[in-house]
Amino acid sequence: MPPPLLFDLDQIDLSQIVLTKERIYELLPHREQFTLLDGAFHVDLEAERLLAFHDVKPDAWWVKGHVPGRPLLPGVLMLEMAAHCSAVLAHLLRNDLKMFIGFGGVDACKFREVVAPPARLYLLCQLTENRLRRVMALTQGVVNGVLAFEATITGLRM
Repeated sequence: MPPPLLFDLDQIDLSQIVLTKERIYELLPHREQFTLLDGAFHVDLEAERLLAFHDVKPDAWWVKGHVPGRPLLPGVLMLEMAAHCSAVLAHLLRNDLKMFIGFGGVDACKFREVVAPPARLYLLCQLTENRLRRVMALTQGVVNGVLAFEATITGLRM
């Protein structure tokens, strides 16, 4: 049985983008195909939470080669999106844009639902640790109201 969501999506205005894609990638160094987050609907710095999203499109760069005829969003890209969420939230909390936060690890990862285009993947992030050298976050991906994945992400400040 899947765990409960990290926070209630019904309590968030999903029509109001509070962080644009452009603002997110002012915080992160990723470019081109790796600007994976399309925006964020919710940032709560006090609770250390973020709700971002990725629009899974039928013409995405990975569609042609990842299960031709039945494209599936690769799990590794979902984890990269979760890492981006963790890094964005850590940067907003510490205002330390000089430091790059690298993907340091993933634990307790489970994929529970297929994510196929077209779809919107909601990415829930709850920081559990935000220290000088290490960031840890509980993350979840939700598609069509169903938990698609969960993972604990570790980021390392470099």
